[in-house]
Amino acid sequence: MNASQHPSTLRPPVDTQHLDALEEEAIYLLREVAATFERPALLFSAGKDSCVLLHLAHKAFKRRDADGKWQGALPFPLLHVDTGHNFPEVIAFRDALVAETGDRLVVAHLEDSIARGSVRLAHAGESRNAHQSTTLLEAIAEHRYDALLGGARRDEEKARAKERLFSHRDTFGQWQPKEQRPELWTLFNTRHRPGEHFRVFPISNWTELDVWLYIEREGIALPSLYYRHERDVLARNGLLVPVTESTPPAPGEPVLRRPVRFRTVGDMSCTCPVASEAADALDVIAETLVATLSERGATRMDDRSNESAMERRKKEGYF
Repeated sequence: MNASQHPSTLRPPVDTQHLDALEEEAIYLLREVAATFERPALLFSAGKDSCVLLHLAHKAFKRRDADGKWQGALPFPLLHVDTGHNFPEVIAFRDALVAETGDRLVVAHLEDSIARGSVRLAHAGESRNAHQSTTLLEAIAEHRYDALLGGARRDEEKARAKERLFSHRDTFGQWQPKEQRPELWTLFNTRHRPGEHFRVFPISNWTELDVWLYIEREGIALPSLYYRHERDVLARNGLLVPVTESTPPAPGEPVLRRPVRFRTVGDMSCTCPVASEAADALDVIAETLVATLSERGATRMDDRSNESAMERRKKEGYF
């Protein structure tokens, strides 16, 4: 995109009829989980993918009243693994949304894992992102969840592209890529032994563009970080690193003020924004159409460190 051009001038017509089929598949999978498992939960970080997944869950199990408010209750709680280094805007959005919808939220705090000694940081400034697996597995054991619904998509990263819609995890929470079960004719083998569980990905077949097209079509609210805002950043290794408590500037490192947006809103210690003038969902769609890097490749410091980083973490219990 030419730097002088605003995204609103680059809005080509996009066919969105396929969104109905994607929505239907996702709702089918959500209802399949509710009917099959005893103690499912929906992983909710307040990121764009989990907001889309929550919206789909509302469509699957609730109804709208005359004022457009969701009525009824979900057959499962929302689960958030809070690293303690989440963006404040995202936590505020999460709490406001849950207060509005009335959904039950369970928060698993990584700080509690540190206090228990199950997570030990090499130093105070270490990224907590990789340690989420421990806190997640502890929450699964505590609440005896047998299925976790998540907003992971195959186009995010090549390790995610390998995974089935219903992903079996062993008693250690580990994913075994060579032992995945076939999924023929939308028939899913959900048998599991005590202590085992499944991760289920209703929007696995969606792309980043599909997600944004759906957000625009359905009018789904997102944290403000997903749209253009001015922020202090650091230019490091081809990324714009946000200036935060966990990512302060090095001595003498120049701090830049730039218009940016986030394509994903993970842990502050490893999540970077991209330069952007996109002020709404249509603008983001225009930018996404011409993007050449996946959102993880463009915004995540931890996944750049090693090509197999995501697969290794998933084997250790990460989502």
